Amino acid sequence: MKRIYKKTDFPVDQIRRFLEPGPIVLVSSRWKNKTNIMTMGWHTVMEFSPSLVGCIIAGSNHSYKMIEKSRECVINIPTVDFIDEVIGIGNSSGAQVDKFKKFKLTAEEAQLVRAPLIKECYANFECRIADAHLLPKYNFFIFEVIKAHVAVYPKYPQTVHYRGEGVFMVSGKQIAFPKKFKPQNL
Repeated sequence: MKRIYKKTDFPVDQIRRFLEPGPIVLVSSRWKNKTNIMTMGWHTVMEFSPSLVGCIIAGSNHSYKMIEKSRECVINIPTVDFIDEVIGIGNSSGAQVDKFKKFKLTAEEAQLVRAPLIKECYANFECRIADAHLLPKYNFFIFEVIKAHVAVYPKYPQTVHYRGEGVFMVSGKQIAFPKKFKPQNL
């Protein structure tokens, strides 16, 4: 029997802890030979082909202007062993510190964009801005992933997902039901 939950009113400004769509990512950028990394949790897959990812980056964030001007970035997927770097990068500003040096990360040359890959991350997605119409009102970037680099192992890495209030969830046990899906929905 499925559980019925007792519920109470909840502050609407805190619902993000239930809706965060995916893993925390590290977004790297380059503008005028300066690099930066930001921690980000507000992103969503928008389309499969072309591969579009929507991201919210606050206009006050140092990365916002770098990405807006360069029109590109790299979305890097860290694993749970990077939790200290994820938090540290999020707590510092690239306007004051070189985050690659401070957090001892390797800036690796990308193939199609000028923004660097973070070599130590599980995956790196090279992106270009596909649509900037929502930037002025919502700070919403729509990126097209134009090149993807993914580690060959493990197939399902342990990524971290932010729940709010300094609490993270680690991806864990996988469950699979491919035979229950229509082939076009896999």
